[in-house]
Amino acid sequence: TALHEHLSKRENEIMHKIATGKKVKDIAAELNLSISTVFTYRLRIFEKLNVKSNVELTHYAIEHNLVN
Repeated sequence: TALHEHLSKRENEIMHKIATGKKVKDIAAELNLSISTVFTYRLRIFEKLNVKSNVELTHYAIEHNLVN
């Protein structure tokens, strides 16, 4: 099982937005969430995918064909 299959629907949505270059504040506004909530989701995504930065997250997403 790929690591990203353990993400919740919301985590998957936020991962995709981060991996396509959106800023946390823009994601928060788009999804009507607080910035701190988006950072919490981001932290959970990093833990579940075993990545340490947005760059690593983007590489993971590209390697697994999760973004175009």
